[in-house]
Amino acid sequence: MSRHPYQRSVTLLINVFLCCLVLLLVACTSTITTEPSHTGTTPMATSAPSPTSRPTPTPTARVAPSSYTAQVILQGQGHPDDLAMDRQGRLLFSDDTSGTIDRVNGDGSVTVLLRDPAGPEGLVVLADGTILFGEQNTNRIMKLAPGASTATVIRALPGHNSTAPCKHGIDGIALDPSTNTLIVPDSPIGNVYRMSLDGKTLRLLATGITRPVGASVDSNGNIFVADECGGALWKITPTGTVARIGGFAMPDDVIPDGYGNLLVVDLAQAVHAFIRFNPATGQKENLDSQRYIEPQGIVSDSTGHIYVSDDTANVIVKYTPVP
Repeated sequence: MSRHPYQRSVTLLINVFLCCLVLLLVACTSTITTEPSHTGTTPMATSAPSPTSRPTPTPTARVAPSSYTAQVILQGQGHPDDLAMDRQGRLLFSDDTSGTIDRVNGDGSVTVLLRDPAGPEGLVVLADGTILFGEQNTNRIMKLAPGASTATVIRALPGHNSTAPCKHGIDGIALDPSTNTLIVPDSPIGNVYRMSLDGKTLRLLATGITRPVGASVDSNGNIFVADECGGALWKITPTGTVARIGGFAMPDDVIPDGYGNLLVVDLAQAVHAFIRFNPATGQKENLDSQRYIEPQGIVSDSTGHIYVSDDTANVIVKYTPVP
């Protein structure tokens, strides 16, 4: 039986509608994502990217001052011998001739801290302001407490003061800040010791030096000693190696300058100079000699100024570094 045209149209529309519905369902199903099952699976770790290595910057080498400008800060007041800085940055000097330890004040005046007729020489100032010093005529290490007017004995050294050439008692001493001990040259017998600050222990570091006087310690723990009658410096390494560095006349004191050089005062009449010496190259440079007769002491302060004393010319000269 034939269908009415209207029925055929309805049937067609229904079929189109059904087809569209099927296509819509297929499209929706394809857009749905299913979370992966974690059952029985091992998660994989994601590796972080390796950091990019950067070259280590090369440190800039410190350059020693090209020169120094000189200024006389004390003249005609006593006979300044060995030098030290106190905790307030003021300059101290021993005066073996007058038998005193003195302080240079900010206004240029001088204050006597101690009178000691037994010949005060090398000075060290401790963190609490205590002054340790060598007493030449007795060959002892002495202590002056802050505010005290008399000194006490810490230790008598094995050597003995003598009037024979190059046999006078102790001259310089130095503090080793890395071990908080004292470096003590026993000048009459040619030994160098490490001593505890209370004087109870004394350990031999070197022997056979003609007359060890001034001493100092650099930032690597190397000890340098001036050999006044042996025309040399001596180096004692932290491992105990002892080496002689010749080429001097009568070196009386030595300090490192912080740039790999040593600053030396040589009191020989033919030299009488403040010297800069490079132990690595052997280069020696006279920084000043016109102001001196017998330069004795040398010290540096925290700002890089250098001070040199002469107990015959009766002066202390301050050197300011020039870049």
